[in-house]
Amino acid sequence: ASSHQMKRVFKKIIIAVLTFEARLVLRHRKPKIVAVIGSVGKTSAKDAIYSVLAPYFFVRKSEKSFNSEFGVPLTVLGLSSGWSNPFIWLRNVILGAFRVVSKKPYPAILVLEVGADHPGDIRKIGAWLKPDAVVVTYFGTVPVHIEFFPSPEAVFEEKSSLIRSIKRGGVLLLNNDDERVRALADMRRDVRVITWSIKHESDFQAAHFEFVYSDTDGFKAPRGITFRVDYDGNSVPVIVNNTLGRQQVYPVLSALALGGTFGLNMVEMTKGLEMQDTPPGRMKIINGVKHSTVIDDTYNASPVAVSAALSALKELKISGRKIAVLGDMLELGKYSGKEHEKIGREAKEAADILVTVGVRARTIAEGALDNGMDENNIFQYDTWREAAKPVEDLIKEGDIILVKGSQGARMEKVVEEIMAHPEDKEKLLARQDIEWRKR
Repeated sequence: ASSHQMKRVFKKIIIAVLTFEARLVLRHRKPKIVAVIGSVGKTSAKDAIYSVLAPYFFVRKSEKSFNSEFGVPLTVLGLSSGWSNPFIWLRNVILGAFRVVSKKPYPAILVLEVGADHPGDIRKIGAWLKPDAVVVTYFGTVPVHIEFFPSPEAVFEEKSSLIRSIKRGGVLLLNNDDERVRALADMRRDVRVITWSIKHESDFQAAHFEFVYSDTDGFKAPRGITFRVDYDGNSVPVIVNNTLGRQQVYPVLSALALGGTFGLNMVEMTKGLEMQDTPPGRMKIINGVKHSTVIDDTYNASPVAVSAALSALKELKISGRKIAVLGDMLELGKYSGKEHEKIGREAKEAADILVTVGVRARTIAEGALDNGMDENNIFQYDTWREAAKPVEDLIKEGDIILVKGSQGARMEKVVEEIMAHPEDKEKLLARQDIEWRKR
């Protein structure tokens, strides 16, 4: 226990020092700070915001999902994670001190993803990070990452605490399609509130959502999405390539809304978004074996996100079959069984064939069976290792395969097995750094 305590103390000290250094850098350099919070969709929003701002400003964004009490100061200081290596952490502390006095150009804007692993995390960050703008993505009803929190309300309270620290005269940007997010509009009277949505009247509103298809070798395959954004009496078309699903509309809306506050032109911004490379593992379209199409949604899985992915699969119009490969959803605590079963019901409606991977995901298979899915079309495996090859054998020409699961389920390994060009995996898939590949 004593070595464990030592580690905890060491970690606390490192966080304190890095945070102190980060505060000094912010005081000295005065960048504009955009913080992104919410339980789903933070990384996609952060990446879209970055794509919109980067052509015009010197911008830095959080790497990967650097969103904890470690990640935020590291991003401010422009340093990388030490994972569990104390020497790298010590080096970071020393480098951090140099960054405080450095004369090198510093970003004009920081786009930071801020998340909470434990109660108090965000409040601590909010105490020293005074954002100019806070973007709130989505909270949903069953919260993601509830393990360490006593209740859904506690998660919500924690996440919204950052809004209290927005600079006076700053901006609060809200997803109007989420009731809980909409309720935050009254938290601050002294900041500008800007809203975006698909379903409700908002400052930035998406309409006319459609899938874009392409025809390769006689097989109709989805290639992306298109929609219009209405704002201020104007309307611009947006195309997002290589990704599917309505949930991809939200990051775009948040980015356009935020870019507008920096005085950027809507049409120019939409062009930038068309060029952007969407993040790996988030409804990303990848060419599969045997002229199939893979929708790689393996970055993580909360009930909200799995539902959204299945509803996209259901809406697609293709010639082949629809196969859903679903791994465990982790970190749900007592909600686990009920949520897995509900996903099973939805999978029955969306897919012709269901493959479940993992012990918890068996409940997805039960849910599908109980709702009348043919048992001959349901396949169950305990690990990605067992599932990868059989999934590949299942695929026929023109099929579309949705692959999704929590980080720990490692479903990207299934995608690696069924992608047409596995040699591109480092570019296209989630979790390709060495730390992950060792696990």
